[in-house]
Amino acid sequence: MTEDKERPSITVPVNDLDDLPETSDQLAHELATIQQSAKKMAIIGSRNLPITHQQIIETLTYALVVQGNSIITSGGSSGTNAAAIRGAMKANPQSLKVILPQTIGQQPSDVQDQLIGIPNIVEHPDRAMMTLADASRVCNREIIDECQQMICFLSHTSGTLHKAVAYAEESHKVVTVFYLD
Repeated sequence: MTEDKERPSITVPVNDLDDLPETSDQLAHELATIQQSAKKMAIIGSRNLPITHQQIIETLTYALVVQGNSIITSGGSSGTNAAAIRGAMKANPQSLKVILPQTIGQQPSDVQDQLIGIPNIVEHPDRAMMTLADASRVCNREIIDECQQMICFLSHTSGTLHKAVAYAEESHKVVTVFYLD
Protein backbone atom coordinates (compact mmCIF):
# COMPACT_ATOMS: atom_id res chain seq x y z
CA MET A 1 0.00 0.00 0.00
CA THR A 2 1.12 3.54 -0.70
CA GLU A 3 0.43 6.35 1.65
CA ASP A 4 -1.03 9.58 0.38
CA LYS A 5 1.45 12.27 1.24
CA GLU A 6 0.36 15.84 1.45
CA ARG A 7 1.75 17.97 -1.30
CA PRO A 8 2.99 21.42 -0.44
CA SER A 9 0.65 24.15 -1.54
CA ILE A 10 1.59 27.21 -3.52
CA THR A 11 0.11 30.52 -2.49
CA VAL A 12 -0.49 33.07 -5.21
CA PRO A 13 -1.03 36.63 -3.96
CA VAL A 14 -4.14 38.16 -5.47
CA ASN A 15 -3.49 41.72 -4.36
CA ASP A 16 -0.97 42.11 -7.24
CA LEU A 17 -3.57 41.55 -9.95
CA ASP A 18 -3.75 45.29 -10.60
CA ASP A 19 -0.36 44.94 -12.32
CA LEU A 20 -1.58 42.22 -14.67
CA PRO A 21 -2.84 44.39 -17.58
CA GLU A 22 0.45 46.32 -17.68
CA THR A 23 2.39 43.05 -17.56
CA SER A 24 0.22 41.62 -20.33
CA ASP A 25 0.77 44.73 -22.42
CA GLN A 26 4.51 44.48 -21.83
CA LEU A 27 4.54 40.82 -22.83
CA ALA A 28 2.48 41.56 -25.93
CA HIS A 29 4.87 44.38 -26.87
CA GLU A 30 7.92 42.15 -26.38
CA LEU A 31 6.31 39.35 -28.41
CA ALA A 32 5.52 41.78 -31.23
CA THR A 33 9.10 43.04 -31.16
CA ILE A 34 10.52 39.52 -31.32
CA GLN A 35 8.20 38.60 -34.22
CA GLN A 36 8.96 41.77 -36.17
CA SER A 37 11.08 40.98 -39.19
CA ALA A 38 13.39 44.02 -39.15
CA LYS A 39 14.45 45.57 -35.87
CA LYS A 40 16.83 48.19 -34.54
CA MET A 41 19.23 46.11 -32.52
CA ALA A 42 21.80 47.44 -30.08
CA ILE A 43 24.97 45.45 -29.59
CA ILE A 44 27.17 46.51 -26.70
CA GLY A 45 29.61 44.78 -24.45
CA SER A 46 33.06 44.27 -23.09
CA ARG A 47 36.24 45.50 -24.75
CA ASN A 48 38.30 42.67 -23.32
CA LEU A 49 37.36 39.65 -25.40
CA PRO A 50 39.35 36.82 -26.89
CA ILE A 51 39.44 36.69 -30.67
CA THR A 52 37.06 33.71 -30.77
CA HIS A 53 34.34 35.70 -28.97
CA GLN A 54 34.94 38.62 -31.32
CA GLN A 55 34.50 36.30 -34.30
CA ILE A 56 31.20 35.01 -32.88
CA ILE A 57 29.92 38.57 -32.39
CA GLU A 58 31.03 39.57 -35.88
CA THR A 59 29.27 36.55 -37.41
CA LEU A 60 26.10 37.16 -35.37
CA THR A 61 26.04 40.82 -36.38
CA TYR A 62 26.57 39.93 -40.03
CA ALA A 63 23.65 37.46 -39.88
CA LEU A 64 21.38 39.99 -38.15
CA VAL A 65 22.05 42.60 -40.83
CA VAL A 66 21.57 40.11 -43.68
CA GLN A 67 18.16 39.32 -42.14
CA GLY A 68 17.22 42.98 -42.49
CA ASN A 69 17.96 44.34 -39.03
CA SER A 70 19.84 47.56 -38.36
CA ILE A 71 22.62 47.68 -35.78
CA ILE A 72 23.40 50.41 -33.27
CA THR A 73 26.67 50.26 -31.36
CA SER A 74 29.49 52.46 -30.16
CA GLY A 75 33.08 52.82 -31.32
CA GLY A 76 35.86 50.58 -30.13
CA SER A 77 39.16 49.30 -31.43
CA SER A 78 38.69 45.88 -29.89
CA GLY A 79 36.01 43.81 -28.28
CA THR A 80 32.27 43.78 -28.78
CA ASN A 81 31.77 47.10 -30.53
CA ALA A 82 34.61 46.55 -32.98
CA ALA A 83 33.32 43.07 -33.85
CA ALA A 84 29.78 44.40 -34.33
CA ILE A 85 31.10 47.15 -36.61
CA ARG A 86 33.08 44.65 -38.71
CA GLY A 87 30.09 42.32 -39.09
CA ALA A 88 27.66 45.09 -40.03
CA MET A 89 30.11 46.69 -42.46
CA LYS A 90 30.59 43.36 -44.27
CA ALA A 91 26.83 42.85 -44.57
CA ASN A 92 25.54 46.36 -45.31
CA PRO A 93 27.21 49.58 -44.07
CA GLN A 94 23.93 51.48 -44.45
CA SER A 95 22.43 49.30 -41.69
CA LEU A 96 25.00 50.43 -39.11
CA LYS A 97 24.77 53.39 -36.76
CA VAL A 98 27.72 54.13 -34.49
CA ILE A 99 27.07 56.44 -31.56
CA LEU A 100 30.29 57.71 -30.03
CA PRO A 101 30.54 58.68 -26.37
CA GLN A 102 32.37 61.85 -27.39
CA THR A 103 33.91 62.98 -30.70
CA ILE A 104 35.87 61.18 -33.40
CA GLY A 105 38.90 63.33 -32.51
CA GLN A 106 38.82 62.06 -28.92
CA GLN A 107 38.97 58.43 -30.05
CA PRO A 108 42.29 56.60 -30.22
CA SER A 109 43.80 56.49 -33.71
CA ASP A 110 42.93 52.81 -34.20
CA VAL A 111 39.26 53.58 -33.48
CA GLN A 112 39.39 56.56 -35.84
CA ASP A 113 40.77 54.24 -38.52
CA GLN A 114 37.95 51.75 -37.94
CA LEU A 115 35.34 54.48 -38.31
CA ILE A 116 36.47 55.38 -41.84
CA GLY A 117 33.73 54.52 -44.29
CA ILE A 118 30.91 54.22 -41.77
CA PRO A 119 28.11 56.34 -43.22
CA ASN A 120 26.18 56.97 -39.99
CA ILE A 121 28.26 58.19 -37.05
CA VAL A 122 26.88 60.31 -34.22
CA GLU A 123 29.40 62.42 -32.30
CA HIS A 124 28.87 64.24 -29.01
CA PRO A 125 31.08 67.31 -28.65
CA ASP A 126 28.85 68.31 -25.70
CA ARG A 127 30.43 65.42 -23.77
CA ALA A 128 34.01 66.41 -24.59
CA MET A 129 34.74 67.50 -21.02
CA MET A 130 33.26 64.37 -19.42
CA THR A 131 35.42 61.42 -18.45
CA LEU A 132 35.26 58.59 -20.97
CA ALA A 133 33.58 56.37 -18.36
CA ASP A 134 30.78 58.90 -17.76
CA ALA A 135 30.38 59.64 -21.46
CA SER A 136 30.20 55.90 -22.16
CA ARG A 137 27.41 55.42 -19.62
CA VAL A 138 25.39 58.19 -21.27
CA CYS A 139 26.21 56.73 -24.69
CA ASN A 140 24.95 53.27 -23.66
CA ARG A 141 21.62 54.79 -22.58
CA GLU A 142 21.33 56.65 -25.88
CA ILE A 143 21.99 53.43 -27.80
CA ILE A 144 19.41 51.57 -25.72
CA ASP A 145 16.82 54.35 -26.17
CA GLU A 146 17.12 53.99 -29.96
CA CYS A 147 16.83 50.22 -30.15
CA GLN A 148 14.00 47.73 -29.89
CA GLN A 149 16.22 44.87 -28.82
CA MET A 150 19.61 44.77 -27.11
CA ILE A 151 22.31 42.13 -27.12
CA CYS A 152 25.00 42.54 -24.48
CA PHE A 153 28.24 40.58 -24.12
CA LEU A 154 29.73 40.94 -20.66
CA SER A 155 31.33 39.27 -17.67
CA HIS A 156 29.72 38.91 -14.29
CA THR A 157 31.94 41.69 -12.94
CA SER A 158 31.04 44.30 -15.60
CA GLY A 159 29.32 46.89 -13.43
CA THR A 160 28.66 49.46 -16.17
CA LEU A 161 27.24 46.84 -18.52
CA HIS A 162 25.02 45.37 -15.78
CA LYS A 163 23.60 48.85 -15.28
CA ALA A 164 22.99 49.12 -19.04
CA VAL A 165 21.14 45.78 -19.02
CA ALA A 166 19.01 46.92 -16.07
CA TYR A 167 18.22 50.18 -17.88
CA ALA A 168 17.21 48.28 -21.03
CA GLU A 169 14.95 45.99 -19.03
CA GLU A 170 13.37 48.96 -17.24
CA SER A 171 12.79 50.51 -20.67
CA HIS A 172 10.97 47.33 -21.73
CA LYS A 173 13.47 46.38 -24.41
CA VAL A 174 13.95 42.77 -25.42
CA VAL A 175 17.31 41.95 -23.85
CA THR A 176 19.68 39.08 -24.57
CA VAL A 177 22.72 38.76 -22.34
CA PHE A 178 25.76 36.59 -23.07
CA TYR A 179 28.11 36.07 -20.14
CA LEU A 180 31.62 35.45 -21.37
CA ASP A 181 33.20 34.19 -18.16
